[in-house]
Amino acid sequence: MENKTTWAIDPSHSDVMFKVRHMMISTVSGHFEDFNATVNADSDDFSGAEVEFSAKIDSINTKNADRDAHLKSDDFFNAESFPELKFKSKSYDGNKLVGDLTIRDVTKEVTFDTDFNGVATDPYGQTKAGFEISGKINRKDFNLTWSAVTEAGKIVVSDEVKLSVDAQFVKQ
Repeated sequence: MENKTTWAIDPSHSDVMFKVRHMMISTVSGHFEDFNATVNADSDDFSGAEVEFSAKIDSINTKNADRDAHLKSDDFFNAESFPELKFKSKSYDGNKLVGDLTIRDVTKEVTFDTDFNGVATDPYGQTKAGFEISGKINRKDFNLTWSAVTEAGKIVVSDEVKLSVDAQFVKQ
């Protein structure tokens, strides 16, 4: 039986971001500041690796306190009832990461594009692996349904949300 290696995310060298069109003319970016992830892999190229990820909704940061409070409310994430979003992989082939994403009380299968940037040993002797992960979801699929239209008929927040994760993992 093969031994799996566990890799833990290095939050100080990782970033979990989202982008959404605002008023259809600009893009608002946000981050989750408090997140955790582990990867269990039995090969150096991470093929077939198992990935688990979670982010605390209360850690959302869009550089605007009123907007952050609105995102945490029941109009969007409802941080009080659903304090975390979660992802659990089903497959990883080196290019595509497929798994179940849970936001609020909705779980849907999503596919993310992945770039594996390799493995390196840092000056302290720790082995690290880097990934860039990106994809899109429709927020309404996850009951993030708040909507508004401007007087000119422009949608305030688009349905499509782009997700982007720069992740560095440390071999345990």
